[in-house]
Amino acid sequence: MKILDKYLLKTFLTTFTTVFVILFFIFILQTVWLFISELAGKDLDLVMVIKFLAFAMPRIVPLVLPLSILLASIMTFGNLAENYEFAAMKSSGISLQRAMRMLTIFIILLSIMAFFFANNVIPYAEYKFINFRKNIAQVKPALAIAEGQFNDVGFYNIKVNKKSGKEGNDLTGITIHKKSNIGDGSKTVIKAKNGSLISSEESSILQLVLNDGYYYEDIVPKKYEDRSKMPFAKSSFKKQIINIDLSELNKTDVNDASVTNTNTMLTINELSYTLDSLNKNIKTEVKNFTDNPTARINYPAPKIFPKTKVKKELPTDILSLYTNQQKSDILKIASSNITNTSYSIETIRSEILNKQKNINKHLIAFYDKFVIVFACFLMFFIGAPLGAIIRKGGLGLPIVFAVLIFITYHFINTFGKRLAQEDGMTPFLGAWLSSIILTPFAILLTYRATNDIGLINMDAILLPIQKLLKKLFPTTQN
Repeated sequence: MKILDKYLLKTFLTTFTTVFVILFFIFILQTVWLFISELAGKDLDLVMVIKFLAFAMPRIVPLVLPLSILLASIMTFGNLAENYEFAAMKSSGISLQRAMRMLTIFIILLSIMAFFFANNVIPYAEYKFINFRKNIAQVKPALAIAEGQFNDVGFYNIKVNKKSGKEGNDLTGITIHKKSNIGDGSKTVIKAKNGSLISSEESSILQLVLNDGYYYEDIVPKKYEDRSKMPFAKSSFKKQIINIDLSELNKTDVNDASVTNTNTMLTINELSYTLDSLNKNIKTEVKNFTDNPTARINYPAPKIFPKTKVKKELPTDILSLYTNQQKSDILKIASSNITNTSYSIETIRSEILNKQKNINKHLIAFYDKFVIVFACFLMFFIGAPLGAIIRKGGLGLPIVFAVLIFITYHFINTFGKRLAQEDGMTPFLGAWLSSIILTPFAILLTYRATNDIGLINMDAILLPIQKLLKKLFPTTQN
């Protein structure tokens, strides 16, 4: 390794490490903010908080790593250009590509490490993170409920005025709103003077024992005109036990994705196996539906049609062969069949669409493990030429450019993934959309930096305007 390569690598590594640590700390604070409701006011000791954050940290790396490479590249090459070190290199016959050679090798190694990290460490951390949150509530069930606020626990919203006892399992002033199974709000309210929490480490069920309380439930009448009366049922109890499934606690994460979608916890091999199973399942369901058209209709053969054999040709208006009563019955049966068939088709369409969305999420998770590799290259070949062009180091202008570029990259990436999840575009295009759009920009910057062309060639913009003005307003000669 030559002295120049050592110098460039040392400079880049120093800047990259500093930037990575700072950005990682900022994103950790964001994670704490997102999970503040789970950490604050629940008597968690320092060891549990550290474990909680340690399992949440790996998911931050795919965001921090490309941004750190981009900012470090701009700052490193910007400092070299600002201090005329690049000018000295070029006067010695060393081009920009030669200066970037050793750093490119480093980025290749870093990208390989990022791939193995995304494929092995992040899925394992996701698994540990979800199970750790579940185990906290099992070992210390009182942690699932904080004082003075409604806590979303499974199908219940629970509020307690005060917790007491050694483990905080004794509750006072309990109000519970039970969620509706069909998603039309809370129609059941339970109030109790006191109660207690009982759990076992071997079970995922949390028992809530209520004492001396009342039970209110809104009743929805079948007749629409009776709904304005708003009837309800009320009863009292001395003791009531509610069983809560603690697995419902795991339905919130940093990326606003349900834990039931386990794509973030799978490696490439596991994703390939899961995708194969999901595709076979959806193909089988479509085939079964199309091969059995009469099974989805499910109506009895009508008995109103005449049994006499008609040898002559049927008239154009077949209904004219029947009486008015028979016509009415035939039309009712036809209308019912159409309604049932339409409902059946819409139901299976909705199920297939949901399954396709699940497949899309798994495909996006599969492609993401390769996108992070290319993102490292992309950000380096945007940052290094850009730093050489703007000729500014430090934390001023480089941060502005880095933030603007990364926000653009992240916005396009998020937009593409969301659109692909909803089947608006292919998962491959959705996952690679930001890389596809910014790759020409990286090529353009590298070309301009290599040929010592500024970021914007003002002559190329102003010269056509000047020629147009001369044609429109020619100067008169004496």
